[in-house]
Amino acid sequence: MTLKPNSLSRGTPARNCAFLRAFVMLLLLLPTLLAFAGSAAHKSSYESKLESTYESGDEYGMGTLAGTVVGANGKPVAGSRVTLEDAGASHPDVTLTNAEGRFFFAELRHGYYDVRAYSNGAWSEWKHNIEVKTGRQTEVRLQVVKKPRKAT
Repeated sequence: MTLKPNSLSRGTPARNCAFLRAFVMLLLLLPTLLAFAGSAAHKSSYESKLESTYESGDEYGMGTLAGTVVGANGKPVAGSRVTLEDAGASHPDVTLTNAEGRFFFAELRHGYYDVRAYSNGAWSEWKHNIEVKTGRQTEVRLQVVKKPRKAT
């Protein structure tokens, strides 16, 4: 009994071997291709989130400058007036400390600022070039001290 070749076994052995190698390579590369496709999809969702962030204005880097005003004794001082200026000494802003001596300047653009406090005739030294970073809260401690009056 002689076997007749069927339609699947047509072709030379070298051709069949090349087809088999290509098929095995495809099977080996398939997980890599799927992973790449998944990361490309993730990247495009990240890019769309980045675009919506850009449209909302957050790309300019909003941050917060916060801190505590303390007296000469080191205890918090409520009701202190805190002045904030950008590093160019323009656009001043003022706030008051709360009952715990805390103050906050929210939604500041990324940049450098100067800050100082005043309470009942006592001033703090200027804190210069405080960097406010995107998405961060920068902490500052200001101490108000009465300066002795000069004798005249």
